[in-house]
Amino acid sequence: MKNFRLTKNAFAAVFFATALTVSFTSCKDDDDPIVIAPVDNGNVLVSSNITTNTTWETGKVYQLGGRISVVNGVTLTIQKGVIVKGEAGTGANATALLIARGAKLMAEGTATEPIIFTSVADEIAPADIVAGNFASPNLDPTQNGLWGGLIVLGKATISASKTEVQIEGIPTSDPNGLYGGSEDADNSGVLKYISIRHGGSLIGAGNEINGLTLGAVGSGTTIDHIEVVGNQDDGIEWFGGTVNVSNVVVWNAGDDAIDTDQAWKGTLDNFVVITPTGHCFELDGPEGALPGSHTIKNGTVVASDTASGHVSEDLINVDANSEVSLENIQIRGIADGQKINRVTAPLVSFTDITLDVPSADLANYVNGPVPAGVTSGSIGRANVSNFGWTWASKANKLSGL
Repeated sequence: MKNFRLTKNAFAAVFFATALTVSFTSCKDDDDPIVIAPVDNGNVLVSSNITTNTTWETGKVYQLGGRISVVNGVTLTIQKGVIVKGEAGTGANATALLIARGAKLMAEGTATEPIIFTSVADEIAPADIVAGNFASPNLDPTQNGLWGGLIVLGKATISASKTEVQIEGIPTSDPNGLYGGSEDADNSGVLKYISIRHGGSLIGAGNEINGLTLGAVGSGTTIDHIEVVGNQDDGIEWFGGTVNVSNVVVWNAGDDAIDTDQAWKGTLDNFVVITPTGHCFELDGPEGALPGSHTIKNGTVVASDTASGHVSEDLINVDANSEVSLENIQIRGIADGQKINRVTAPLVSFTDITLDVPSADLANYVNGPVPAGVTSGSIGRANVSNFGWTWASKANKLSGL
């Protein structure tokens, strides 16, 4: 009976949210004043773009009533412990919080009061945050596609067909979806201690929204302590830019866990990846002539989980023209058929990469000659003590890593 009650509540929340979405998304544009009003569930409804500096306050739940953009020149401040819930919706009605070029998101949670982005179907409440209960009380960590995601766009360089392009997941009719430029030190704000859950709603055939999308985000931006749980598409995807990101957990991504594109020139430092459905790493080369190498280091990856039956498509996937340095990473839970798919790309380097398989079997998990930097090893490389605040930690998914 308990399971039935929770499922019924989740269904009702999604149904109610969908009805709300249909009623207003078609009338929102850049010049509309922000509309914030209470809704029947006690949440604060946000149903128009944010066009003036705005603060979302600790102790409150803010409900995204569609695709909400923080427009150029405007700062949205989200205080610690805030819960942001996206309504249901797909296609043009997919909900998301989009930080446009020239806007800023100042979202600084803490280890004791993280900021949580989730679905309206999630029953998590401010009282749970205060009590230190950061897990969803009713949704499984594999449930995804219940809303969109968090998108941050900037003015840094990208390697694409043009210096500025439209971010995937946002209709071309929305000018707030443009990213790219020439300002590599661009500052889109601060994102710290943020958990993003149950997102990735479908906007078109084979096109979903990532948990966290970073388009041309500059090095002046701070992104640290990020968790993505149960997203239908990628966990985190970079499209060019120069931003550095640290202390990341990606758990149950429906596609790739870590995805890099368009010559991102930054560093991912200290991370845990747990059982994405797609690639553990999808590291694409530049799409244009602009070069740009990035570094991914100090991580532990769980490629498959026999208890849950979750198995990743492969271990590391790169293109022939990818430019990336992989350093100090351990991959465990490796299943038959999972491989590092290419080790001959001239601008991809492997340094101290260990696979938790017998040394004699290494060649079975590498597509090509085993590089000197790939060896057998069973010791995790991430500093998991930094992740005690995450849902993954509360669920004991980091134990032993």
